Amino acid sequence: MKRLNLPSLLSIFFSSFLLIGCSTAYYKTMESIGIHKRDILVDRVEEARDAQEESKEQFQSALERFTTVLNFDGGELEDKYNQLNKEYEQSADRAEEVSERIESVEDVAQALFKEWKVELQEYQSSKLRQSSEKKLKQTQREYKKLITAMKKAESKIDPVLTALHDQVLFLKHNLNAKAIASLHSELGNIKSDVSQLIKEMETSIREADTFINKMED
Repeated sequence: MKRLNLPSLLSIFFSSFLLIGCSTAYYKTMESIGIHKRDILVDRVEEARDAQEESKEQFQSALERFTTVLNFDGGELEDKYNQLNKEYEQSADRAEEVSERIESVEDVAQALFKEWKVELQEYQSSKLRQSSEKKLKQTQREYKKLITAMKKAESKIDPVLTALHDQVLFLKHNLNAKAIASLHSELGNIKSDVSQLIKEMETSIREADTFINKMED
């Protein structure tokens, strides 16, 4: 399979088309140079998988930082707040990237399946048409498993971000040891939410790997 390897010029085209919301024009441009929607889908699934892996690592880091802050044993409280705030902001950035990558996967998948379905009517051979239709339905089933796993993992992000934001906001206006001690009751819930998030992201990452391997067969 021809893999997606965009030069800088095509990256500019891609950015421009996204800005005006013209996915169709982008896909036509890519197809004109031999890169089809199937190739783009695989590439975007890889990017979404990598974004989830990076997000998983970032949320693990944020949890570790939060735990360290709660175990405050001296030092500058403002430094502790700044560290936690930085982790929150980085987590929010990773979360946004995950959502954007998933949206890009959905966009090209919808375009691919629509095109595939239309092209089934172009076959003169009923045998080949049936074979292609079978492959389409199989790919759609595999894609549904993938996007369901991705969406489920994505849905676990907001509770963690919300909890982290609350802690950061509280510390911003209560920079004292007593305030930090009062946050201990939230640690268990945050650990549970992060654990669930990581579990779902790992499932989604495995589904992405499975999908990619099947698309490349």
